[in-house]
Amino acid sequence: MLEQLGANLWIADGPVVKANMGFCYPTRMAVVRLSDGHLLIWSPVAASPALVEATTALGEPCFLVAPNTLHHVFMREWAEAFPAADVYGPRALAQKRSDIAFSGFLEDEAVAAQWSGEIERVVLDGNRIMTEVVFFHRDSKTAIFTDLIQHFEHGWFSGWRGIVARLDAMQGAEPAVPRKFRVAFSDRAATREKVERILQWPTEQVLFAHGAPVRRDGQAFLKRAFAWLY
Repeated sequence: MLEQLGANLWIADGPVVKANMGFCYPTRMAVVRLSDGHLLIWSPVAASPALVEATTALGEPCFLVAPNTLHHVFMREWAEAFPAADVYGPRALAQKRSDIAFSGFLEDEAVAAQWSGEIERVVLDGNRIMTEVVFFHRDSKTAIFTDLIQHFEHGWFSGWRGIVARLDAMQGAEPAVPRKFRVAFSDRAATREKVERILQWPTEQVLFAHGAPVRRDGQAFLKRAFAWLY
C-alpha cells in the first residue's frame, strides 16, 4: 500500500483517472513525515479505508497539498477525512475548486515557512496550462514534481493517443518535460531563474506523479531534463 522511497518519505499509487480527450493517467501520492511527527500528504489519491489506515499508522495528516492546478480530484475526500488538516494548493486552484476550503496558498511565504529546513519549494508559474509547485525533501534528498516531468511506458497509450504521447515527449528513453508544457511558459528567462534554484538542490532522487521515480544521480538527471530551457 505504501512504499518507502527514502527517509521519512513514502509513496502510494492510486486508481487510474480519465482526463481530457480520453487520456488515462495513473495517480500517485507521497507522504512526508515531518520532524514533529506530523504528515504532509502530497497529491492525494483516492482515500480508500486501507490507504487511510496505512497513512495514519505513520502519523497524523496535518497538511494536504495539491501541488499543481491539475492534481486536485481527491483533495476533498482527504479534507473530509481529516477536517483539522490544513489544505494548500496554488492560488489559481481556488477558482476551480470553490468547494474546498483552502487554509492558504503555496505561493505564500508563511505557508512554506511551516516546513522550513525540511521542505523547500519553487513555484513554477507563468505557464499557460498550469501552475506547478516543485518541492525538495531534505531528509530523502528528493525533488518532487507532479506533471512537469513524466514518463509513460510504451503501450500505455494506444492509437492516436500513443502518437500524441510520443510527439509530446511523454514516452522516451528517460523521463522528460512534455513539450506542451515547454512551449506554454510565457517568460523563459523568469522560468530559467526558478529552475536554477531547483538545479542547485542536492537532489539524489526525483519523484513525479506519472512514471517510475529516478532513484540516483537526480541532480544530473534534472540538468538533462531542463536542457531545452537553455
